[in-house]
Amino acid sequence: MTRRQLLAAGFGSDEIEGRVRAGRLHRLWRGIFAVGRPRLTARGWWSAAVLACGGHAVLSHQSAAQLWGILRTNTVSEGEQDRPSVIDVSVPAAKSHRRNGIRIHRRGNLSNSDRTRRERIAVTSPGRTLLDLAAILPRQLEAAVNEADKLGLIDPEALRADVNEHRRVTGAPALRQVLDRHTFALTDSELERGFLRLVRRAGLQRPKTQQPVCGFRVDFLWPELRLIVETDGLRYHRTAAQQARDRRRDQALVAAGFIVLRFTHAQVRHDAEHVVSTLRAVLNRS
Repeated sequence: MTRRQLLAAGFGSDEIEGRVRAGRLHRLWRGIFAVGRPRLTARGWWSAAVLACGGHAVLSHQSAAQLWGILRTNTVSEGEQDRPSVIDVSVPAAKSHRRNGIRIHRRGNLSNSDRTRRERIAVTSPGRTLLDLAAILPRQLEAAVNEADKLGLIDPEALRADVNEHRRVTGAPALRQVLDRHTFALTDSELERGFLRLVRRAGLQRPKTQQPVCGFRVDFLWPELRLIVETDGLRYHRTAAQQARDRRRDQALVAAGFIVLRFTHAQVRHDAEHVVSTLRAVLNRS
């Protein structure tokens, strides 16, 4: 609670200080109190930090990503308190706030669509949060985008629209590169649904999914056709080491007598006719 809220509830200044001395209120920052007990969760600290920075402040950057669940929480040990090591808060450009443990971002370009609430905490929207992350944590951006998609916070198409609306934001170029249609990979569930639609178009029966074969777990299996299809999801820019492992895996399956096809996200999403014609050719040959 803020001091202003306590005063509005009818408490005088002496009463507030008396409750602080009695351990019923615990001062976190100037004018911000924990009620009843000093122990706070990370969400409690985030809420308190936003209140400490005044009206129109919102949780942002890494802290917002942690609140949305798309980035791991970093905390420091303070007895039983789960206090984040640093809390990111965005405030209007004209305001000046300095609080220990709070990293202030002064900005005047946050629109109403960039702001929302989660668990009663004012926070930047998922799209704006990812734009902010793109500017400061480019190496973690791909994983954060994928996690936001998996959690249903924002899908790739909506995120592309956000990037287009914020072309001049620092993180926009990096996020646009991650979302490039030729390299961006859908989550497993989305990619699976898209591929199964193409399977039906090709005239194949529904395959078994996530089956163990020769010590490997394969994406799609038609046992009667000895056909295996792998779809490359969950990886945006695949490394040379990952590609080498895929090659060895495919070779082992072919050596065991299977036909192995591998389709990329871009093929499933943007070159459906090629995928369908390839599946039909295998079906006809079988």
